[in-house]
Amino acid sequence: MTTGNPMNMSEYKKNLLGRDNCSTKEMDETVAEFIRRTILKIPMNEMMTILKAWDFLSENQLQTINFRQRKECLVQDLVGLCEEKSASVNDAALLDIIYTQVHRHQKVWDVFQMNKEPDEDVDLFDMEQFKCSFKKILQRALKNALTVASKHHQIVKMDLRSRHLDSLKAIVFKQYDQTFENHNSTTPLQERCLDVNMDSRIIHENKVEKERVQRITQESFGDYPQPQLEFAQYKLETKFKSDLNGGILAERKEPLRCLIKFSSPHLLEALKSLAPAGIADAPLSPLLTCIPNKGMNYFKIRDK
Repeated sequence: MTTGNPMNMSEYKKNLLGRDNCSTKEMDETVAEFIRRTILKIPMNEMMTILKAWDFLSENQLQTINFRQRKECLVQDLVGLCEEKSASVNDAALLDIIYTQVHRHQKVWDVFQMNKEPDEDVDLFDMEQFKCSFKKILQRALKNALTVASKHHQIVKMDLRSRHLDSLKAIVFKQYDQTFENHNSTTPLQERCLDVNMDSRIIHENKVEKERVQRITQESFGDYPQPQLEFAQYKLETKFKSDLNGGILAERKEPLRCLIKFSSPHLLEALKSLAPAGIADAPLSPLLTCIPNKGMNYFKIRDK
């Protein structure tokens, strides 16, 4: 999982791949095609920035290219320069990584949890040692390579996905405080609630209810921006229960299955606003408020 400033590419390259000094005499056709397809994806207004961040083609080489020509011709010229420098698969992969880092919100990212044996040291692995070990065993399956190189015994896919890597990082590493009582605030809750411009004709009971809803919402979500997720999915499996005799549903041996999906460009902030807006009662279901705390946005609900 990758985070950070997308344009801090020098540090990014150093941490992820490094530069492989070995190259073949001629660039492989597969590598050429991979570079061609990657360059085709790059918007023209970002082309020079990404190529400079790649740091494979020199400044003098880039100056020989006409960046005002049709994109197909531009790509052909750039691939030609890569062939002259005998670009390796590592070079092609680095270009793709830089493009992905800049446009990381266009992908949906899965989260994996890496576990060690209980009696093993839990300190983070050394990145340089990891890169060296990872390259040596890369011919194995990627998952196995990550497991061995990072000295973990297991990698488990979590029920958590999003386009926003920074939000995934915040959820996985608990880099926020979800419990209202532990959140430091210099303004008392009652004072914050009464700061809202209210019509003086609103009766006292309404004010009390608004304060109650606000208090419960902040207890559930905290008083800070929420991590950004686009959806939460709930799969329900349950047996049909009825006191009436007979009926096709009551005789079913297979459970009833249904799928419920909540979608929004910023789901947690949307959920947080439901009760204050009067759209839902407070408190919301724990299945909706527990998403960051459990590190999940895929849920399976079965009968006990």
